[in-house]
Amino acid sequence: MTLKPMHDIAELLRERLCIISDGALRKKNPEAHLKALQKVSEAILKRHEELKPELPARLNHFLTQCSFQKALEYLEATEMAPRSQG
Repeated sequence: MTLKPMHDIAELLRERLCIISDGALRKKNPEAHLKALQKVSEAILKRHEELKPELPARLNHFLTQCSFQKALEYLEATEMAPRSQG
């Protein structure tokens, strides 16, 4: 497996964290905030399903359990998807 799929998952996980931390949107428009969070969460689950047979067991476990923070930490720690520079 190339690292591109790992980068894709990591970027989705980072996007989810950005949405969660967007207090301004949550305060201004809670419905839009919830929809954005739902959309990215569904994208994570879809990508996980597509890649499930190829993923390392530990990463697969984190994604199956929706332990998204742990999944991102695993990807960054194993350098499958280095921390973003932005």
